[in-house]
Amino acid sequence: MRRQSLLLVLLAAATSSVAQPPANVPTVLHAARLLDVATGKMLEPGEVLVEGERIRAAGTTVEHPAGARTIDLGDTTLLPGMIDAHVHLFLHPGAEDLQTVVESVPWRTILAEQAAKADLMAGFTAERDMGTEGAGSADTAVRNAINEDMIPGPRMRVSGNAIDILGGHEDANHFNPAQHVFSNADRANDAEQMVEVIRAQHKEGSDFVKIYETGPDRMVDGVLHTPYQYTAAQLTAAVEEARRLGTTVGVHAMGEPGTLYAAEAGVASIDHATQLSDETTRLMKEKGIYAVPTFTIFEYFAQHRESQDQAAGEAAMLEYKIREFKKQVAAGVQFAVGSDVGPFPHGTQARELTLMVQYGMTPLAVLQADMLHGAKLLGWAGQIGELKPGYYADIIAVPGDPLKDISVVEHVRFVMKNGEVVRQ
Repeated sequence: MRRQSLLLVLLAAATSSVAQPPANVPTVLHAARLLDVATGKMLEPGEVLVEGERIRAAGTTVEHPAGARTIDLGDTTLLPGMIDAHVHLFLHPGAEDLQTVVESVPWRTILAEQAAKADLMAGFTAERDMGTEGAGSADTAVRNAINEDMIPGPRMRVSGNAIDILGGHEDANHFNPAQHVFSNADRANDAEQMVEVIRAQHKEGSDFVKIYETGPDRMVDGVLHTPYQYTAAQLTAAVEEARRLGTTVGVHAMGEPGTLYAAEAGVASIDHATQLSDETTRLMKEKGIYAVPTFTIFEYFAQHRESQDQAAGEAAMLEYKIREFKKQVAAGVQFAVGSDVGPFPHGTQARELTLMVQYGMTPLAVLQADMLHGAKLLGWAGQIGELKPGYYADIIAVPGDPLKDISVVEHVRFVMKNGEVVRQ
């Protein structure tokens, strides 16, 4: 019996080894087109040679090594994987505040794993998670599981909870105070507390710092009301502490004067960025600060509110935002692409690129904002965001020509991350 068991084990091992594809077999991707995002040049046809997790060559033709497999993707365009610089893996459509109260962190973490997979399958191979909304450092576990190939998902930069003041944007303001409902963010009321929170989050595995700088944000009679939460000096303390730790700060900041304070402090990105004064714009250009508009969440809220009054308020905010965005484009503000996905379904956020074109940018400028600026903002410049030798093989294929119709990025047909095909 022992001999039979041993034979079965050996046979199973042999069968398994035969069934597995050879390791490190080069792959050649062939498509009708390949976009050089940096130059805007469309190569026809396009090919990429992938060896292991890296791109070895890209162009109209590449070497086809002996034994390489070729994947013909037909009438598609090869692009670098998309980058979403503002996501919430721990949120899903529905009442955001109730999710953090009635859903346990373990359950929300399982949902976050599913969200990461959906985003990856939609062509987003890198993302920045802008706060777990009360789930603390659970995003560290999701990021690490992705890095260990335990679950599928994009490359992740995570912040843990966002940072907020007492009574601030995410401080459970609409619940019965006697119930002592926890904030969805980590509380810091001054610069000293801010530094303490940043250090605690870093200890728990955060990659960067997310701060709520404005809120509650609302339109009143056509005027944007957006109270600031931290002074420029307090934000500067956060930026300096983040720099000491080798990282950056991204802020939720809808308008003035909070956006100005964020620019004065030298944050890496101003997310939402609905209202930017001339001085704020000047400082952002001078310091290389990115605006991340997040149009998709505004559009979604305008169409999915409980009452007509709420929907009308969101629609007014969106209209105001569009007008201001056109001014920002004309002023030369640098953008990265972030959708704020979570409150709307994961895997649908390529809509953000379509809206940025619809509201005033060229398709190439939006792709450059997404891939080149996104790579820099996430700290992966020179590693992702382009189809170049030595870069990680994060590659997608979309039908048609995105320079003629940007909406094709909403219909990704092929996804490779780190040299492995995850969707075909």
